[in-house]
Amino acid sequence: MNTVIPKQDRVLALTNITVAYIAFLIGTFCGLLQVFIRNNALQLPAWLDYYQILTAHGVLLALIFTTYFIFGFFITGMSKSLGGFGPKVRAFSWIGFTVMTIGTVMATVLIISGDASVLYTFYAPLKASGWYYVGLALFVVGTWINSFALVGHYIVWKKQNKNKMSPLFAYMTVATIILWIICCLGVVAAVLFQFIPWAFGWTDTINVELSRALFWYFGHPLVYFWLLPAYMAWYLIIPKIIGGKVFSDALARLTFILFILFSIPVGFHHQLTEPGINGFWKFLQVILTFMVIIPSLMTAFSIFATFETAGRKKGGTGLFGWFFKLPWKDIRFTSVFIAMLFFIPGGAGGIINASFQLNELVHNTMWIVGHFHITVGTPVAMTFMGITFWIIPYLTGRKFTKSMQKLAFIQIITWTIGMLLMSTSQHILGLLGAPRRTAYTNYGDYPVVLDWFNGVLTNHVTMAIGGTILFFSAMLLIFIVFQSLFALPKAQTAEEMTDFPLAESETENTPKFLERWWIWIAISLFLIIIAYAIPLSGMIQHAPPGSPGFKTW
Repeated sequence: MNTVIPKQDRVLALTNITVAYIAFLIGTFCGLLQVFIRNNALQLPAWLDYYQILTAHGVLLALIFTTYFIFGFFITGMSKSLGGFGPKVRAFSWIGFTVMTIGTVMATVLIISGDASVLYTFYAPLKASGWYYVGLALFVVGTWINSFALVGHYIVWKKQNKNKMSPLFAYMTVATIILWIICCLGVVAAVLFQFIPWAFGWTDTINVELSRALFWYFGHPLVYFWLLPAYMAWYLIIPKIIGGKVFSDALARLTFILFILFSIPVGFHHQLTEPGINGFWKFLQVILTFMVIIPSLMTAFSIFATFETAGRKKGGTGLFGWFFKLPWKDIRFTSVFIAMLFFIPGGAGGIINASFQLNELVHNTMWIVGHFHITVGTPVAMTFMGITFWIIPYLTGRKFTKSMQKLAFIQIITWTIGMLLMSTSQHILGLLGAPRRTAYTNYGDYPVVLDWFNGVLTNHVTMAIGGTILFFSAMLLIFIVFQSLFALPKAQTAEEMTDFPLAESETENTPKFLERWWIWIAISLFLIIIAYAIPLSGMIQHAPPGSPGFKTW
């Protein structure tokens, strides 16, 4: 029988998801402006700069939208799987949300006002207003408060259910939170001890090399903070929708443990072209980067084994007969399946980016932008869309009608087409040498540059067409979200209510040591110390001359 979580928890989750989609709306509009500016088809007014909208696009979509949505998803699933929140957990969750939102508003206002056009990576020596960095710090602190509230709820459940394995959703949530808290240590250290004193003029210069290393200590595992909630949907939601169960509870838990261990000490593979870091440490972190491929392949095996098992139970025969028995008319499944397919070329591109020689070809080109959109903008974002189609009706007690189902299919199809056009052209433009992080320029009609504006899939026009389709798809998604929040008919019976589809997961044969978190946290910290202690201490002790701040906009 379908059960709806307590009203207070529903309101908390819906508030997070609503803020996420407000950020999504603004961020996608900024993305639309970008593709037209790069194609020289749009001139911004004097009060608005390309790098303002580029910064807003990156921050609002990659950081704000994803984080608020993830916490809305976590709050819903934790309340569903462990029972409703207690007063303390709920109070701390609201405090965390409030602190996050204060930081978000501060940072967004400063970006819009033109005082923080430092892009998503906020690389020094570009210097924003000191209050922008304060806003970022408050945002991270708010997420930590939210995280500790959810972990507190988990601890209470464990005390009441001693010697029991926690539900798989709760386990995966805690694993993701552990990864998030550990990886945030780098950006918190950089913001508090480097950027804020420097931006407010308390120090004259900043150690650029150290600030970038600390950012990428955070920046790459951030990708897995986005990805692991999508994996949670792949492992737990999709099997329920197709009428199956989790292929292996132990394998699913081990996969998330491996991400905690190997997704953090890998940041130097983003700095392969930067001087000042010994080649040995770059090589070590490249090796650790490739280790992350293992849990990704484990996930692919587990998910497709679930597909085949469920399809054969429904009568699928032959080598691929199971494939045609999957519920293709259910948008909750189809949207996420397409997201999974996009992750195949996205993962292959990640291997290229992390390789010494190949990185030399694509670093700081449009290839990286294409890779980012085909990994985060599709597998993660489209999985979140698939979750949206049922989680908001579940929280509001409304029916996701057939007409909404048809609109959702149009939205997913247009997002797929738009992303294929835009991301493919961005990859090809990168191979042709087109730089990232730049507005339109023809470099004095240089012949190589002219190739970027000619051809079918090799030009900025194709990218703009893809971006336009994506914006149309985004607006359709916003309409679906609005309808799901306020306009869809209320469910009158239990059968009409939208369910939270959690698959069955058998824990009888799951080793209990997988839930002894101190082991995995200790190993993770050990690997981080090996990968970072010596190079970071060298950057501090033998620091190059610091840099003053620059404002180039």
